[in-house]
Amino acid sequence: MNLDAFADNAPGSLVEINGTDPRRGEWTHMAFVPDPLPTESPDLTGATYRAVADARAALAALDSTARRLPNPRLFRRPSLRAEAQSTSALEGTYAPLAEVLTADEDRPQSVDMREVLNYVVMAESAFKWVEQGRPLTVNMLEQLQQILVHRTKAEGTSSGKVRGHQVVIGQRSDARLSDLPVHAARFVPSPPGLDLQANLRDLLEWMADKETGRHMDPVVAAALAHYQFETLHPFNDGNGRIGRMLIVIHLFEQGTLLEPTLTVSPWFEARRGEYYDHLFAVSTEAAWDPYVRFFAEGLEASAQRTHDRMIALVEVQSNMKDRVRKSKLRADTAYSLVDFAVSNISFTVRTVQRELELSYGRANSLVGQLVEIGVIAPLGIESGGTRKFYAPEVYNVLLGKETDQ
Repeated sequence: MNLDAFADNAPGSLVEINGTDPRRGEWTHMAFVPDPLPTESPDLTGATYRAVADARAALAALDSTARRLPNPRLFRRPSLRAEAQSTSALEGTYAPLAEVLTADEDRPQSVDMREVLNYVVMAESAFKWVEQGRPLTVNMLEQLQQILVHRTKAEGTSSGKVRGHQVVIGQRSDARLSDLPVHAARFVPSPPGLDLQANLRDLLEWMADKETGRHMDPVVAAALAHYQFETLHPFNDGNGRIGRMLIVIHLFEQGTLLEPTLTVSPWFEARRGEYYDHLFAVSTEAAWDPYVRFFAEGLEASAQRTHDRMIALVEVQSNMKDRVRKSKLRADTAYSLVDFAVSNISFTVRTVQRELELSYGRANSLVGQLVEIGVIAPLGIESGGTRKFYAPEVYNVLLGKETDQ
């Protein structure tokens, strides 16, 4: 890490760390420990305040639409699948969105796919935690990290715990091949220990503090909290994905969002270099203003994209129900299956039987009838011979394709 990059006004301290390299012996270096977050907003320019206001307006529009829907939760799982794909890609685990949308959570076809789908399970657990009114705690984050890395390459004895050893992030462009990893790293986060755990606990308390909400715009607060989490880097693996999920959790917990369908990672994934540069610039020179503006622009674009997708899914849902209405089908279960097909991108007859509480014969007949009128379609056959189905129009919306109306 280039220690000369840290200016006198850096919002934290450089602390000495040391260790032993098997070949080169003992070494010393410095790690960066961020200061506690302020209770007042950092100084921001007019342009940044306008970006924050635009983000708030976009979030308000998304929230307003969600509040008008009979059941906005229908759109949670499709949004999570899209978010899981992008947030994992940011961390180097790539799976095509088309495959992620239709993958079987119980039997993912690869370790990488399992890693992507674990994000969905983790986020759903976090949302349930908040909906139950339970506070964010270090133990909660440890449980979420355990879910995220379950049965992946990152799982180990230290999973589900705040890290117990020093880690480094990235590599400097001017690093030499002969440099030790700690010296070649672009950034060296807080050393492990009780202070790291205490700083993480302080962050969670700051996020939940109602005083912060009274003195700081929610978008600014979410930006600061995200920076703090990523800079502390409390886990051995999964910090980026957990940190971006916490953006949505923070807005959800504070009441800025009624339904946590916001997908933020696609925008940041498309600008990953800029994203990392802004985080680093805050640490080295307290560059809060450009970082908050960048973050606010990301939230605005993400909220608009999520809103557009929600409106498109509502329209598709309505069209599918119109098709049912114009058919000879009259059972309410047919409309229930439409809702189910919106919230579950792919499914089997058995899952329809279980979720709609039907007999297998009735579920099988209902699926067949909706296939006949073009509402759903066969997707393929699993390795065990089980047939899978999906709603093509829902699938196309999530892939960003035009649907045939």
